[in-house]
Amino acid sequence: MSPSPFVSDAVSVTAAAAASGPAAASVLAAARAALAADPVIAVVRAPRIPDAAALCAALAEGGITWTEFTYTTPGVTDHLLSAAQAGHRVGVGTVLTAEQAERGIAAGASFLVTPGCRPEVARVGHAAGVPVVLGALTPTEVAQAVDLGAAAVKIFPARTFGPGYFKDLRGPYPDVPLVASGGVNAGNAAEFLAQGALAVCAGTDVVAPEAVAAGDWAEIARRARVFTRACAVGGR
Repeated sequence: MSPSPFVSDAVSVTAAAAASGPAAASVLAAARAALAADPVIAVVRAPRIPDAAALCAALAEGGITWTEFTYTTPGVTDHLLSAAQAGHRVGVGTVLTAEQAERGIAAGASFLVTPGCRPEVARVGHAAGVPVVLGALTPTEVAQAVDLGAAAVKIFPARTFGPGYFKDLRGPYPDVPLVASGGVNAGNAAEFLAQGALAVCAGTDVVAPEAVAAGDWAEIARRARVFTRACAVGGR
């Protein structure tokens, strides 16, 4: 993928992050630069994952190097541990509590994702030096996420408001890295990126639950390749 037009914004460090110390600011800057370079996060929600490490390898083969396992998936910490030990960049999502954040980090999560602004999750992440992507929707919630030191702000549900909403948010928040989540697919991902999202989340369009459960890694790799190529069309 070619460099994002929003890379300069993405790697800027918010005043809130800088105020929390140089180490925290460095974590945020590194996370944002990494997202700008690889702007797709695969979000896995499946009733069964036969081999988490193999799943991550298939996604990487298709160009997706960020994998988010979620607390809505049975045995999520086991999956995190397996994939992390194999050297994959994995995080845990749908994190609602400090306890969940701590368990995820202990299992190898290198980033945390929340569905909304969760101050206690942000505190755990910052203390551990693990970047946190906080969920938001409204401009007020985006500001709250920034104040909590979010490495990026996940806008959910992105499909409901559309790519134009990201352009609107970049008016008051030109330096905030936004991630589009919910209803993003190969047909619209490029537009979300073009309109101001730093990164996008790929859900069932790539990690279809039936393909994951069946261990059809060739199909997962194919879907990932289609998705990342579609993103590249949008000028990335």
